[in-house]
Amino acid sequence: MNKQVIEQNANLKLTENARTAGKTVFPILIAISSSHMLNDTLQSIIPAIYPVVKDTFKLSFTQIGLITLTFQLSASLFQPFVGYYTDRKPQPYSLAIGMAFTLIGLVLLSRAPSFEILIFAVALVGTGSSIFHPEASRVAHMASGGRRGFAQSVFQVGGNFGSSIGPLLAAMIIVPYGQSMIIWFSLLALIAIFLLMKVGDWYKRKVRIKARRPGKEHHAEQVLSRNKTIFSVLILLILIFSKYIYLASMTSYYTFYTIHKFGVSVQDSQVYMFIFLFAVAAGTIIGGPLGDRIGRKYVIWASILGVAPFSLLLPHVNLFWTIILTIPIGLILASAFSAILVYAQELFPGKVGMISGLFFGFAFGMAGIGSAVLGQLADRTSIEYVYQVCAYLPLIGLITAFLPNIGKTRA
Repeated sequence: MNKQVIEQNANLKLTENARTAGKTVFPILIAISSSHMLNDTLQSIIPAIYPVVKDTFKLSFTQIGLITLTFQLSASLFQPFVGYYTDRKPQPYSLAIGMAFTLIGLVLLSRAPSFEILIFAVALVGTGSSIFHPEASRVAHMASGGRRGFAQSVFQVGGNFGSSIGPLLAAMIIVPYGQSMIIWFSLLALIAIFLLMKVGDWYKRKVRIKARRPGKEHHAEQVLSRNKTIFSVLILLILIFSKYIYLASMTSYYTFYTIHKFGVSVQDSQVYMFIFLFAVAAGTIIGGPLGDRIGRKYVIWASILGVAPFSLLLPHVNLFWTIILTIPIGLILASAFSAILVYAQELFPGKVGMISGLFFGFAFGMAGIGSAVLGQLADRTSIEYVYQVCAYLPLIGLITAFLPNIGKTRA
């Protein structure tokens, strides 16, 4: 009798889940976006403290670039493998484990006595990020209710908002009081771990429900032919190269640019960085929903190529217009990634984790390599010259014309 009751209850739960499967699960989206905000707030502490550690450890721009390279490579290399593994064996609590790596890295970063320990600390923070992003993107996909672009934008806007407030918090807490104040940011990591444990509980229930009805699993067919799919992925990766090298020039060297060219203080430069990153956060929410409505190709085209007029003007204007121009640059450029990621996920149905890991990893890797290369270029020439060169990167957006419109293909 008890067994029959249990089976009836299980069937009722499955029926309820089937009825709500097409609905966006907003509490989970908000939780994963909030966790992304906390994660990226902590990550953004690293470039925000560059002026502090540059003076403390007497670093060159090349060494600053090496710190970014270490962080971005550790945050990128593992992501495709994490995504590939969890596509086959979901790991609901890996999100919290990734945040624990970040927590350890922050504690070590606050006490780092040398450049070598500093490098090791940022590698730990990067490793935490590499575990977090593929699975978090999968959770957003699972909670989307079919509104994939919208869900990815909600997920991304949390991260970008976190990236924008990180430098502001650093300006208020770390710059005046020193490197040791980083330890207080570990409280944010603890809050994120708590949230991610709750998300993990929901994720685990979803995995169990999915396992109980394997016969009902639907695997969508690949949208394009194999050659067209590979060609499309190559174009998307080139576009990410353009976007993230330019973003690396802003996130790693914009503070130095304003300090060197306009003679502003370190704290003022962090405020200007906040303005740019806040514009990035605001722009992120646009790309996904707009891609759901009008097609992702058009959003990708406008969001990368549309930056070019502003990026070309930036190296030639005064401080006031520099600040003003970074706002449309951030707004327009930020709308690209959600559209690119969902476009790629639709090219490879059923491989959400692997594709998310590949694209997040490639984006972080390009940002790291770009930062290192631009640091060397700044040492050999000047920080102003870096921005003159990077101004032309958004023109690479012209190759979006070669992307197939998969929205029309499906229609």
